Amino acid sequence: MLKRGFDLFVSVTGLLFLLPFILLLAFLIRTKLGSPVLFKQQRPGLHGKPFYVYKFRTMTNEKDENGTLLPDHLRLTSFGKFLRKLSLDELPQLVNVLRGDLSLVGPRPLLMDYLSRYTPEQARRHLVKPGITGWAQVNGRNAIKWEEKFELDVWYVDHQSFWLDIKILFLTVKKVFKSEGINQTGHVTMPVFMGLEEKGRNAPL
Repeated sequence: MLKRGFDLFVSVTGLLFLLPFILLLAFLIRTKLGSPVLFKQQRPGLHGKPFYVYKFRTMTNEKDENGTLLPDHLRLTSFGKFLRKLSLDELPQLVNVLRGDLSLVGPRPLLMDYLSRYTPEQARRHLVKPGITGWAQVNGRNAIKWEEKFELDVWYVDHQSFWLDIKILFLTVKKVFKSEGINQTGHVTMPVFMGLEEKGRNAPL
């Protein structure tokens, strides 16, 4: 109840306080990157239950001569990189927190396709509500390997507390200002997680 109450307080306060800035960002994104302004994708929540996560878009819709979207690194503009660098693209997720899909702190919600690729131990990351930030995000973010990320997520599941959440939030602010761990070498964010059978493959998200 304390965690949910804190989530509600921060999400409501944040949305009200940041509304003018959020509207300005939406206008700039529409002008520089096109529409839709929001990126919407289904992700697994608590116990793997699907929900739609919202983010500001950071890439254009540029396509090749065959009508196929260009690779992510070619569609990610300098403005999009700026949004990601300061995690401004995550601001719409305060709505997800308000709705109860996300918590402020918890394992990051990944792709639905990954659910069948986890080991039983890795799947324990879904025993708590996913979050905007988490223990893995303040201990490497996208610069660490998937296996390390999942180990950190499961550690959080086993050690979660209100004060640990507060610590993670403060560390998140520090990481954002230092712009640490945004990308993994050679990728816009992280390579696709293929599970144990195809471990090591490098396809961009």
